[in-house]
This record gives sequence, C-alpha cells and structure tokens, in this order.
Amino acid sequence: MDRNRLFWASRRGMLELDLVLLPFLENVYDTLDEADQQRYVQLLESEDQDLFAWFLRREDPSDPELLRIVQIIRDNTGLQE
Repeated sequence: MDRNRLFWASRRGMLELDLVLLPFLENVYDTLDEADQQRYVQLLESEDQDLFAWFLRREDPSDPELLRIVQIIRDNTGLQE
C-alpha cells in the first residue's frame, strides 16, 4: 500500500484511534520490517471498536499476527502497562 493510502486508511475518524495510529505511522512504521508493515496493513482492516479495545488493553486480538503488531504499537505510542 502506498504511503498516501496508508495515511488515509490510518485515519479512522475516532480521535482516540487517530491519536494512536497516525503518530505510529509517522514515527515508527518506516522502521518496521516488511512482515510487520504487512501486519499493520492487515490491522487496518479491523473494526474500530476492536482496535480501541486492543489499544486500551481491554482485550487482545485472537490472531497472533495481529497481536504482534498491536503489541508493537502499544510499546511505541505510550500505551505500555
């Protein structure tokens, strides 16, 4: 996915998600290896309410691939425990 499309896919329209995803995209995404970048793209296909619950640690994704990228985002955006 090209950078412009990735930016627009990361804008969710929910302020709380935008405050997590957009800084991650700008500051961390380019440092990820290709597999983790693909996991991020896969993550963007998830529903907003799921993303919100995952980032707030209310629950974890059942898919280990998604759990990996969620944990990377948590670790790099001030969402640590």
